[in-house]
Amino acid sequence: MAIVNPSRDEIGAILKKAKRIAVVGLSDNPERTSYMVSKAMQVNGYEIIPVNPAVNEVLGVKAVPSLKDIEGHVDIVNVFRRSEHLLEVAKEFAQIDADIFWAQLGLENEEAYNFLKEKGYTVIMDRCIKVEHALTR
Repeated sequence: MAIVNPSRDEIGAILKKAKRIAVVGLSDNPERTSYMVSKAMQVNGYEIIPVNPAVNEVLGVKAVPSLKDIEGHVDIVNVFRRSEHLLEVAKEFAQIDADIFWAQLGLENEEAYNFLKEKGYTVIMDRCIKVEHALTR
């Protein structure tokens, strides 16, 4: 099936309700997009959970190696991994207690999308969470 994102109003409602965002592929390099976007979301009141086995800490928060290592509920899993890795991340996402799978701007994978939609998840692909947050405030 073709990738169809929720409407801008639905995305706005998701972002108003969400509190915890796990960021897969979050870099500790301040010049990387994942860092800049996550810092902006943190400044706007979201709890950011870095998910990256290659770093110890990002934005003052201890990183975890995988989604399965997060304690407690996750509202949004925001993914900064290349499109060919989205199915792998989607399968891990389906094993945790999370609500929304969000692949950042420029990232989409129809197989991952279909896998998650068939399980009833809300999926957003090829959208920047920082931009959507600014547009829906």
